[in-house]
Amino acid sequence: MSSKKILLVEDEAGLVLTLTDRLEMQGYAVESAADGAAGLEKALANSYDLIILDVMLPQMNGFEVCRKLREHGSMVPILMLTARAQLADKVHGLKTGADDYLTKPFEVMELLARLEALLRRAPQASVPEALRFGPAEVDFKRGEARVNGAPVSLSAREFQLLRYLAERRGEVVSRAELLKDVWGYTCAPLTRTVDVHITWLRQKLEEDPKHPRHILTLRGAGYKLA
Repeated sequence: MSSKKILLVEDEAGLVLTLTDRLEMQGYAVESAADGAAGLEKALANSYDLIILDVMLPQMNGFEVCRKLREHGSMVPILMLTARAQLADKVHGLKTGADDYLTKPFEVMELLARLEALLRRAPQASVPEALRFGPAEVDFKRGEARVNGAPVSLSAREFQLLRYLAERRGEVVSRAELLKDVWGYTCAPLTRTVDVHITWLRQKLEEDPKHPRHILTLRGAGYKLA
């Protein structure tokens, strides 16, 4: 039986009841929200292993909820649900940061299979809510960073990169892995985007960016958060 915690953001009461019953039968712990604003608030205030997110929601649509979560540095897997079948909507959902997309109506067995696949791909290592190293403190849940107590502005991509390194802290992570898992490239193009973002993180968070002690480069191998 699973012990994973799922947030279901859906405004159709009948579907919420059906999916909650089926998911709980599979051992998942399920919480729900009936509109986008409430779903975003819950997702930012609590830890979930996966979010099922409808697109057509009151208050705030699913695309906007997904975008705001990624801007706050959240890496939780997101499965979007929608009655729309147009390719453009699917592409838009994936570009805002969704991990998978399921069009209504759907079979519950397919939903369960997709959830299992997303959870298998999700990082298993635990990440502290507040990461501290040197003069820096990063709160992934709130999307905030400070150095010596002063606020520092990090982009959504910088939060995602730092969180990925934190999930594998102490391990060497290759440039190809970062391009695939953080940027979403299916192949590793010739680009210095990872190097540039690593440099930006050092400039913002390291005490001495030219001689970093925490965000390290291992030549020919990759990067490591020490």
